[in-house]
Amino acid sequence: MSNEDKVREVLTEQGKLPGNVAELGIDDDLYQAGLTSHASVNVMLAIEDEFDIEFPDEMLKKSTFASIAAIDAAVQQIQSES
Repeated sequence: MSNEDKVREVLTEQGKLPGNVAELGIDDDLYQAGLTSHASVNVMLAIEDEFDIEFPDEMLKKSTFASIAAIDAAVQQIQSES
């Protein structure tokens, strides 16, 4: 399973988005799609568990979780630095 697929799975389980996550484009704005601040925290925690990573403080901002591509890029950056 690709990182993108894992991110979509987490968003489906934790994002509480009103629409189908599978229909979202990789660069679609997740907040415009209905992601709330509260749900984004749950997504962050689930991403950390799924990928066995920890987001550094400087990545704990809205833009990190604004799209599937942004989340995937952050995960890849953390994985490459560990």
